[in-house]
Amino acid sequence: MRLIFVRHGESVWNHEGRVQGIADPPLSERGRGQAALVAERLAREFKPAAVYSSALQRAAQTARVIAARLELPLNVDARLNEYDIGVLTGLTDEEVTAQYPDIRAKWEMDTQWAPVPGEEGIYAFLNRVTRALDDIIAAHPGNAEVVVVTHGGVMALYLGDLIGLNPRQRMPWKIDNASISIVEPEGARPRIVRLNDTAHTSRHEFADLP
Repeated sequence: MRLIFVRHGESVWNHEGRVQGIADPPLSERGRGQAALVAERLAREFKPAAVYSSALQRAAQTARVIAARLELPLNVDARLNEYDIGVLTGLTDEEVTAQYPDIRAKWEMDTQWAPVPGEEGIYAFLNRVTRALDDIIAAHPGNAEVVVVTHGGVMALYLGDLIGLNPRQRMPWKIDNASISIVEPEGARPRIVRLNDTAHTSRHEFADLP
């Protein structure tokens, strides 16, 4: 089977440059446009059997647009929510640097994740995400394609675990808003088939959105 991961469209806090974690800002106007574009791309290129989403509204809003376009019900699973980043929630980069300079310095100098007061914990996060995705995989055997609308942290950590990276390592990829990444998770050699595909949100396509 194939997991078609979609990162949610731009949220209000993405636009403001704020750390989101488990906070629940809605999509921005641009994010709503991105959701429509990725929905059209999915309808044009794939035949998904199901749509799943994080419970946070930036993901759920994106997923509702996709599910409506694909004429599929939406399955919401809070285990697909973003990582709880503790005391950094809601801060801009400048505020992180000013209020928590030690964390910022470690992020800049080290490839390992710097501990954050009040955070969820990388291994607890990986466990809940993996359990959710294992359940989705088990529910759709064979050659099914399943859309999973979630968050950059969820996708980055799951992809890293799939290829054997240390969960505490800072993952070596960027996941853009409304991007598509595709994984074939089963078999002896799970594969990342596509990573951070944003062709549908190019400037030309976005300008043409009704």
